[in-house]
Amino acid sequence: MDDRTSQEQADPAVRKRIQESFDRQGLMRHLGARITHIAPGRVHITLHKRAEVTQQHGYIHAGATSAVADSAGGYAAFTLFPEDSTVLTVEYKINLLAPAAGDHIEAVGTVLKSGRTLTVCRLQVFSAQDGKRTLIATGQQTLMCLESRPDR
Repeated sequence: MDDRTSQEQADPAVRKRIQESFDRQGLMRHLGARITHIAPGRVHITLHKRAEVTQQHGYIHAGATSAVADSAGGYAAFTLFPEDSTVLTVEYKINLLAPAAGDHIEAVGTVLKSGRTLTVCRLQVFSAQDGKRTLIATGQQTLMCLESRPDR
């Protein structure tokens, strides 16, 4: 799947399904992460810097960075799955390129190939400070569509 413009939005029913699923995630709630964009095959999740999500040098922790990247990719895939399905991560790899030094990070999951059972996504995480975005992590993820298993 090609890159989508940041203006494109998913169908309202899909956005509602994604947001309701995301809202049930205890870890995302605990971290303070929130979905900021839902488009077909693309989801953005933002995490603001707080003491609870930093490591010893004051950067946003790699574990928090990886967790929001995993969720962004998972929900990007989920936007393309049937209504009566759910999504599970099969595997992901992430490369940390620079410290998460901004006031927040934004994880972007983008579907590269959506299959009947497996979907592959690109993961990118940007650090933002004073309107400047820096790529701090990149990765790839494989997800599984579990059909006839509603996400509720």
